[in-house]
Amino acid sequence: MNYINQAYKGKNSIWMFVLTSILVSGIFILNFIYYLFTSEEDMEKAYDLMNSIPANLSLIINLLPFVFLLGLLFLLVNKLHQRSILSLSTSRSKMDWSRSFFSFMLIVGISLFTFGISAYLDPSAIELQFDLVKFSILFIISILLFPFQIALEEFLFRGYLMQQIGVIVKNKWFPLILTSVIFGVFHSANPEVAEMGLITMVFYIGTGLLLGIMTLMDDGLELALGFHLGNNLLAALLITSDWSALQTDAVFRYTSVEANITNLEIIIPVVLIYPLLLFILTKKYKWTDWKNRLLGSVIKDA
Repeated sequence: MNYINQAYKGKNSIWMFVLTSILVSGIFILNFIYYLFTSEEDMEKAYDLMNSIPANLSLIINLLPFVFLLGLLFLLVNKLHQRSILSLSTSRSKMDWSRSFFSFMLIVGISLFTFGISAYLDPSAIELQFDLVKFSILFIISILLFPFQIALEEFLFRGYLMQQIGVIVKNKWFPLILTSVIFGVFHSANPEVAEMGLITMVFYIGTGLLLGIMTLMDDGLELALGFHLGNNLLAALLITSDWSALQTDAVFRYTSVEANITNLEIIIPVVLIYPLLLFILTKKYKWTDWKNRLLGSVIKDA
């Protein structure tokens, strides 16, 4: 049984899907609506208010809701849809955490390598701001809360929504594309988008597409969970800026108060690094039958 077909292990009434989607993703929807109908001046005031809160406290405020939303999603899947959480996670008999560890180390290694090159080419753009006490607090908060944040996003977008939409439309390509776009749209209120423009959506939607491909090709969320956690932890712990979504006491800070990142720098990860990641994963896990796994039909097993 492939990954999307796992949804057939429970009840799939449309009203259950709509209710669960609204209850769990409501915070994303409201955030997007606020961004859509709020003036640029008011958005800047909102960003300034967030930046006025101590960094570590602001991070806790931002991440804590994900703890409760993840619990709510698991509760609705288990009690309303009458499905196991394992069926939401993988088509394997149990979670393969070695896959999560591999993808975590892979993205951390590549990110540190590219950061090192960037710092070498233009060291004036980056300054050291390491404070042992503040960083230690940040590290503890990150280790405790980021797993809930990335788990909620993966179990919601690549898990629940991709599976449920898949069994509704009876194919794999539509939920892959749709959940990637939704994933990007729900990140559109991040300060980076306001600072760097809509080109940033190429990165967010491209990242959603990468995570979706990982999930469908590998028949599970393990790789996506590891990648997402590694990416977000580095975003919080390694470097911060005045225009990033996460204002943290990271080791480094961009010296510029405005984003000086070019469109090419935003697109490069999507068109170069992401295909490289998929190539490495393909070789390691011997992925085959790409057409059927990504574009094939979803048929309920007899």
